Amino acid sequence: MNSVIQKAKRLIVKVGSSLVTNDGRGLDHAAIAKWAAQIAELRALGKEVVLVSSGAIAEGMQRLGFEKRPTGVHELQACAAVGQMGLAQVYETSFRAHDLRTAQVLLTHADLADRERYLNARSTLFTLLKFGVVPIINENDTVVTDEIKFGDNDTLGALVANLIEGDALIILTDQAGLFTADPRKDPSAQLVREAKAGDPSLEAMAGGAGSGIGRGGMLTKILAARRAAISGAHTVIAWGREDRVLTRLAAGEPIGTQLTAQTAQLTARKQWMADHLQTAGRVVLDGGAVKKLSTEGKSLLPIGVTGVSGEFGRGDVITCVDESGRPIARGMSNYSSSEARRIMRRPSAEILAILGFVEEPELIHRDNMVLI
Repeated sequence: MNSVIQKAKRLIVKVGSSLVTNDGRGLDHAAIAKWAAQIAELRALGKEVVLVSSGAIAEGMQRLGFEKRPTGVHELQACAAVGQMGLAQVYETSFRAHDLRTAQVLLTHADLADRERYLNARSTLFTLLKFGVVPIINENDTVVTDEIKFGDNDTLGALVANLIEGDALIILTDQAGLFTADPRKDPSAQLVREAKAGDPSLEAMAGGAGSGIGRGGMLTKILAARRAAISGAHTVIAWGREDRVLTRLAAGEPIGTQLTAQTAQLTARKQWMADHLQTAGRVVLDGGAVKKLSTEGKSLLPIGVTGVSGEFGRGDVITCVDESGRPIARGMSNYSSSEARRIMRRPSAEILAILGFVEEPELIHRDNMVLI
């Protein structure tokens, strides 16, 4: 198989609790130092890396004296709050040894379901990557109860892949990859080297959760790969204790299970917008803006908008029409309808003076737009 990691420029790396802790007894500083060293090598190859890391609850358990994972929600939240301090500290120290800066980003599934918060998180992550920072992402278990009860960082990794249009998701776990059966029970089980993400037969092969520290089993990883594939991101599931696993994957070595997305990245993104049969509102474009969108592939600037109808928020999908009402495009608006009305027909340089802030210079960026 051809390693998709070798070609990928933007990677999301997810490491499970079993790989960053000493069997649940606090953080494994040596292991985290190895992840930092490998990610530094990936950065030297010109790749952007976002790290989704478990381990906060396990670290909090150790600091608060729990011998096994507590069942009470508030106890779990307390463990997460205490453990996040240690997790961030160890990552910051480990990456500083390679002259890399880190940032802690705590997300919930709700953050990525709400369009405005989704765009805020997206903009923040893109800005961090532009500054050469390695974002360390974890679920905000300290304030949200259902993420602790039902959430898992495999799913979060896939959501982040979709959020920042990642090329590939690497899920590192305590298994060598996906097997045809549970290798702990069936010695004849074979490692699945390559398959199509979203293949229903893969879910039948996946078993339950493997350890008492983490939350996700192989099934969550298969489902995460399917979710990541929606935006065109490929997934590799590999054993995290494999020597230099990240750098070897980046060199093209076939390790673990590779689940290939069948949809091109841009196609999947534009298909999502095209599927909005009803949109929250619409904007009317002048002839110059219609030409720039239709034939030049440009973004929509406020100066090209002559009218705004409907009520929509930042991140909502809206329709762009020409002056006769003919639909031209659909896209995600960077501004609400009330803000769009204030800045329409005005140059982008005046947005700050008019609104008091600037989200983006475009009303709709071309990457968030599909012609119809």
